[in-house]
Amino acid sequence: MGKVPRVGIGVIILKSKKVLLLKRKNAHGSGSWAFVGGHLEYGETPEEGASREVSEEIGLNIKNPKAVAFTNDFFPKEKKHYITIFVVTKYDGSKFTINEPDKIEAVEWFEWG
Repeated sequence: MGKVPRVGIGVIILKSKKVLLLKRKNAHGSGSWAFVGGHLEYGETPEEGASREVSEEIGLNIKNPKAVAFTNDFFPKEKKHYITIFVVTKYDGSKFTINEPDKIEAVEWFEWG
């Protein structure tokens, strides 16, 4: 069987005019700021995958996530192909923490739009 694309999830967590981003380390995109996210697991909907990834990475339980867009990206140097589904949700004010310090260097709010 040949190579197949991976399905990624990017979770856009919004608070007023800000978006929550994390600084990745030791993985694809290391050193860059990105949405919370990861890979969709077998049998999950994009919304279920988004909820799981946010809980795993920063300990938040998100409500009413909604898939809003996707990208189809090729990374020739890394020999990777990703379909990334973007899911949006609003921040509920609860506390978050870095649960995966081996993968996440920092979490911060950035101006959005």
